[in-house]
Amino acid sequence: MALTKDEILKIRDLKVEPIDIPEWGGVVYVRGMTGEERDKFESSIVQMAAGGEQKINMKNVRARMACYTLCDEDGNRLFSDNEINELAKKSALALQRIFEVAQRLSGIGQVEMDSLLKNSESSQADDFISG
Repeated sequence: MALTKDEILKIRDLKVEPIDIPEWGGVVYVRGMTGEERDKFESSIVQMAAGGEQKINMKNVRARMACYTLCDEDGNRLFSDNEINELAKKSALALQRIFEVAQRLSGIGQVEMDSLLKNSESSQADDFISG
């Protein structure tokens, strides 16, 4: 039997997983991204420069991922988009732990990241770092 629109919209399909962050002295919850968040995350990595040239923006990539995926036990985001720069000042190792779990829960494996980076050209600008 096929699912109805209402059934699909009622499904809680974002997995939430606790992870230990020793650098912060405790456990945080990380969830998979929504489709909208993943599209926003991916479009923040690949940007269009003057002349239609694609550039790779790796600035605060781990903090961006953490911002979209750190949550409470019920899956509600802890950080808003305008707090990415503050989150970026936290431990790189802690952010990397979150990044790896968030990638897995959001279906962003190395193949997907490589695809994003391969379809773009790197830039020497300060805010753009080749991956």
